[in-house]
Amino acid sequence: MARKYVGSVLFLCLLIGITIYVLVKNNDMRAVAAAMVRADQRWILAGVVTALFFVAAEGSIICYLLRAIGQNVPLLKCVSWSFIGFFFSGITPSATGGQPAQLFYMKKAGLPLTDSTPVLMVVAVLYKFVLAVLGLFIAIFCHKQLGAYFQGYYWLFYLGIGLNAVLVIILLWVMVTPVWAEKAALFLEGLLVKIKLLHPKEERKERLREAVARYGMVVRFFQQNPRKIVVATGMTLVQRSSLFFLTWLIYRAMGLEGVSLIWIMVLQATVYIAVDMLPFPGSAGISELVYAAVFASVFSGSDLAASMCISRGISFYLVLLVSMGIWCVCHFRNETI
Repeated sequence: MARKYVGSVLFLCLLIGITIYVLVKNNDMRAVAAAMVRADQRWILAGVVTALFFVAAEGSIICYLLRAIGQNVPLLKCVSWSFIGFFFSGITPSATGGQPAQLFYMKKAGLPLTDSTPVLMVVAVLYKFVLAVLGLFIAIFCHKQLGAYFQGYYWLFYLGIGLNAVLVIILLWVMVTPVWAEKAALFLEGLLVKIKLLHPKEERKERLREAVARYGMVVRFFQQNPRKIVVATGMTLVQRSSLFFLTWLIYRAMGLEGVSLIWIMVLQATVYIAVDMLPFPGSAGISELVYAAVFASVFSGSDLAASMCISRGISFYLVLLVSMGIWCVCHFRNETI
């Protein structure tokens, strides 16, 4: 693992340790373990498949957008990039390490950064856009009902909506103004020359201008083909909704009924939006805290802690381990799957 990620991994381990300590301190772990053993394994298996689908579906979106701009990349390779992105997002604050890692392995596979960068930016914009729109929709139509569920953490939900909306605006601005990308690239190149890390070369400046021009062409292609963006938005909505659907599968695995599928998905969406932009690796600790508050009236007694352990165990920790395994294969084989 790259040395620069060691600190993030240690911080993640610290957060996991604190989370486990709080969980053990505040719950009868024998009752929690009994509730987890009692859970229907068929629903649990469906949850595992759903969690893996959530990550793999991002790979299908990347594949669709790359093929739209003429890069005929195998679907399985795009899925491997998606799992790599999940792994590095999970171990870095605010998921900042995901896309740089994806770009690195996409470049190793022969994709020019001028193609992969705007595609991943589109994926990021759509992801944040879908979350922001879902959050606004929920806030408008479910405001009164949600107040009773959040138990003092409601402000995190609105903070999440605001941060996602701001990030969408920033990413869109960067995408649609490639002239600033050229200025930034040339400024950085000039700075590196000034501090004598690079030798002055006019040829390098020309390559940078050509790269930025290619980047601008890709951006304009998506601007001129809104249908591609609409399809990708629909794919993103399905992908994100699958993670919310997983909580209902856990609810059924616990043998519970009475709360509708839609309402459980709404509650899980609010939890996800509330913690998505917070600067914690994998949202470890804060996700469990908000989940316990929001779902306290859905799961009773030891079922609440058991459902949280199963849900987070599947949707984050299990997928993180799978993603780490895929990254190891890609890294040590010096290729993507």
